[in-house]
Amino acid sequence: MISVRDLDLRVGARTLLSGASFHVGPGDRVGLVGRNGAGKSTLLKALAGQTPYAAGSVTLTGSLGHLAQDPAAADPAATVSDRILSARGLDEAVRALRAAEAALAAADGPRRQRAAMAAYARADDAFQARGGYAAEAEAARVAAGLGLPDRVLARPVGELSGGQRRRVELARILFSRHDVLLLDEPTNHLDRDSVAWLRDHLSGHPGGSVLISHDTGLLGDVVNRVFHLDPARAALDVHNTTWSAYLAQRAADERRRARERANAERKAAALRTQADRMRANVATATAAKNMARRAERLLTATEPVRRGEKVARIRLPEPAPCGRTPLGAISLEKAYGDLRVLSGVDLAVDRGSRLVVLGSNGAGKTTLLKLLAGRERPDGGRVVRGHGLRLGYFAQEHDTLDGAVSVRAQLAAAAPRLTDGEVRQVLGAFLFTGDDADKPVRVLSGGEKTRLALAGLVHSGANVLLLDEPTNNLDPASRDEVLAAVGTYPGAIVMVTHDEGALDALRPDRVLLLPDGTEDLWSAEYRELVALA
Repeated sequence: MISVRDLDLRVGARTLLSGASFHVGPGDRVGLVGRNGAGKSTLLKALAGQTPYAAGSVTLTGSLGHLAQDPAAADPAATVSDRILSARGLDEAVRALRAAEAALAAADGPRRQRAAMAAYARADDAFQARGGYAAEAEAARVAAGLGLPDRVLARPVGELSGGQRRRVELARILFSRHDVLLLDEPTNHLDRDSVAWLRDHLSGHPGGSVLISHDTGLLGDVVNRVFHLDPARAALDVHNTTWSAYLAQRAADERRRARERANAERKAAALRTQADRMRANVATATAAKNMARRAERLLTATEPVRRGEKVARIRLPEPAPCGRTPLGAISLEKAYGDLRVLSGVDLAVDRGSRLVVLGSNGAGKTTLLKLLAGRERPDGGRVVRGHGLRLGYFAQEHDTLDGAVSVRAQLAAAAPRLTDGEVRQVLGAFLFTGDDADKPVRVLSGGEKTRLALAGLVHSGANVLLLDEPTNNLDPASRDEVLAAVGTYPGAIVMVTHDEGALDALRPDRVLLLPDGTEDLWSAEYRELVALA
């Protein structure tokens, strides 16, 4: 499937991986883990042949499907069905068959009918060779398993929400029947039922697969090997075991290293003390030197206790003073072509209030936040900006970031009042240190983009935050930091999330249900809708 020998990965002057060798064979379900920015997505891109590597070799046997965190844009005019079927070339075969059917129906006279019948037979043969109607039904089953019902299949991809488009790309890769699957955060935007379906599908995949996921439930249910990418050592630790066994083994290894290091340091200290006593005597000076060397060798031969992975110190802005109702909306309407997304939505965001927006994928949650943020204009109704309003907007697809500029330039543009030293200080708190500040935004991983977008809010003085899936792509430690910041933020928050932990941190007082636009006081009954949305 995939064989890797002595692989070196670098980004600029930084070494992400050095001398890594591993093999992924049939039936291997690998969980690739490590903190945000460790290089997990870069490694997947290298395996997929999309990113060059500095040294080593990657050998692929069979076909490969790669789901990136930011999938390549599909033709917005293509239908969902055609996009999924294109994984096996069935979209063209279906169009040719439909055209042949229409030509056959329109043919008049025996000669034209015979020619049309022959053309139809050729089109049908090509269609059947690619799987035919059974393949069409399979594509529909995969789509339904990922929360894309039949009514969505005929819609153009360009009309879908960001979450729905990512589901389409995941469905396309799973339908393709590739031998090797490289999936980067496949559960993003999936509801509970879709995650369960994906878990069963991946568990039954006969080929090899490598998953990047911060969904520990998925890792626990699916993976039978774990690769841990350690950025401090630029090393890939291979564990041929399940997720739960890996966690237990890693904890035991840390305890063993700490114990061995403590013993070595105690013995080395005793040897050095004895050497210091013996140095004063000419007769024992040589022995003292040998003793000191033994102490050094003892420490060198003992594996050091590994440093804990760094965690971003995430905080949210101190809100500027504002009026009682800094943000509102009256009778908002929005449509994309013939598709009406929002109709008659009314909203009032009071100072310090907590509002969660719930609804299925495609119900208009992201669209509502874009309207409130002024990123798009409503077709009807209006957004009401109250006294002293300062908005902070976090977009789930990171479209507030400019991929062409550096990390430092992005933050400087978002917080123009900061000096260059203050910009570097904020970036350091969000784990962008050294040369990381000069990297182009476009090369960042999804988790790094999330941290950079949040960093841009720190000095904004925002008193109303619009947060669209703020925990997507974050490693567990960074996610905990974000949720802690949300929990202590004194300003108003309007949040869209599929993360039940984010809901617990938010402690909402009201809920807005889309697409109906119904607003209600929060109650525990609504919590179940977050996982099902």
